[in-house]
Amino acid sequence: MNSQTLGIAPLDDHNLALLEQVHPTGWANPVPSGRYNLVVVGAGTAGLVSAVGAAGLGAKVAIIERDLMGGDCLNFGCVPSKALIASARAAAAVRDAAEFGIEVPLGARADFPAAAARMRELRAGIAHNDSAARLRDLGVDVYLGAARFVASDAVEVDGKRLTFRRAAIATGARATAPPIPGLAETGYLTNETVFALTELPARIAIIGAGPIGCELAQALRRLGAEVTLLEVAPRILLREDRDGADAVERALRRDGVAIAANCTILRVERRGGEKILRIEYDRAQSEIAVDEIIVGAGRAPAVEGLGLEAAGVEYDRTAGIHVDDYLRTSNSRIYAAGDCASALKFTHLSDAHARILLRNALFRGRQRVSALTIPWCTYTDPEIAHVGLNEEEARRRAIAITTFTQPMAEVDRAILDAQTEGFVKVHVRAGTDQIVGATIVAAHAGDLISELTLAMTAGVGLGRLGEVIHPYPTQAEAIRKVANQYARTRLTPLAAKLFKRWFAWSR
Repeated sequence: MNSQTLGIAPLDDHNLALLEQVHPTGWANPVPSGRYNLVVVGAGTAGLVSAVGAAGLGAKVAIIERDLMGGDCLNFGCVPSKALIASARAAAAVRDAAEFGIEVPLGARADFPAAAARMRELRAGIAHNDSAARLRDLGVDVYLGAARFVASDAVEVDGKRLTFRRAAIATGARATAPPIPGLAETGYLTNETVFALTELPARIAIIGAGPIGCELAQALRRLGAEVTLLEVAPRILLREDRDGADAVERALRRDGVAIAANCTILRVERRGGEKILRIEYDRAQSEIAVDEIIVGAGRAPAVEGLGLEAAGVEYDRTAGIHVDDYLRTSNSRIYAAGDCASALKFTHLSDAHARILLRNALFRGRQRVSALTIPWCTYTDPEIAHVGLNEEEARRRAIAITTFTQPMAEVDRAILDAQTEGFVKVHVRAGTDQIVGATIVAAHAGDLISELTLAMTAGVGLGRLGEVIHPYPTQAEAIRKVANQYARTRLTPLAAKLFKRWFAWSR
């Protein structure tokens, strides 16, 4: 990684504009004066929300960033990936335009260099929100450089010693690669390097069919590459509802993604200008020749080189920094938030962690991480979103549930939009309307899941959701239809008999 570009490439006008905001040249670190109420190490989502929130409350705050302000989400994650996905969806819309009665000129094709340039332009435009200058203007002392704890209440950066009353570690996570023989020598991309591409490789193998792998596989296929998705587990999206993962797999295959689940990669090698993956799949060995390999098989907490031993902070390289339910580390002065201290690695969870950290670290609050209701979404087409328990988790916990499912193929707006793939599935505790979990597979599942997340957070039952008036026609009407299914279960045979007698008497 070049010390000046920090992994950002190519150095066009858009990326130069990005760098001037997230790691500006000539930045002068402030001179520490007195003890800080809060020192934040890491300027990704958790760190930024912590620093800005504390400064807004009047605290004396410093933030330290070794690499790029904005962290993974802005530079290598949510922002660039969703920009590229938007271009890929536009390409698919053109491909499928005839279904809507639209004639598309012959030869229309995706222009990957233009789509990548659009992504870089949009990322640079969004970067101001996370920029060093903006935080400085909000009253935060911004230090660029590598932080290292030197005592239980002090950290050093750029030769300067910062003492603190409280500290927050929010260093995020890094992409990891499986120990496949020859992979490192052959070379590969991760989410931290794939967005530097300016030309689309003709043939791509993606290792790992989790959210990152599935999103990239579909997007790059729609933009013109031949894509093979390899997964060691028996199916893709292993953490998701089986029915939902199957629906996404069908969509990927329709787009032309080749999928090999339950696949073992034996070795990787370079042969001329090609990269060769030797695999064992379906009880046979074979070779896949590609132009590029992308690894989307996991992320590890970024905890190296922080001097955590000097601060008395316990950690390990797999789980990251050890925290309790209040986000406290083994040093009561120091808290940790976000990907470096969580098994679930989501930007929105990092944001929620930061808000808990502010209450607990600065005001002796007692807010618990375990009390959070955490949704997530994979932005394939259709999207798959989830909150709470699925059927398998409920079974493991011996929680009896009743499940209601509404196919999107029976929702008018989904029919009109030709987006009938998927469903809304809601689990309630048996004998009640208490929602314990939900999975949505739909074109806008990430938006729809919030209504159910709110209901779970506020203790609103599924029956009450049937009373919510949804604009017609919208895809969110699927949630009302699920609630109506629950309402019909309340019409017991005895109640139906009584109603029949009532209407016969009242004629």
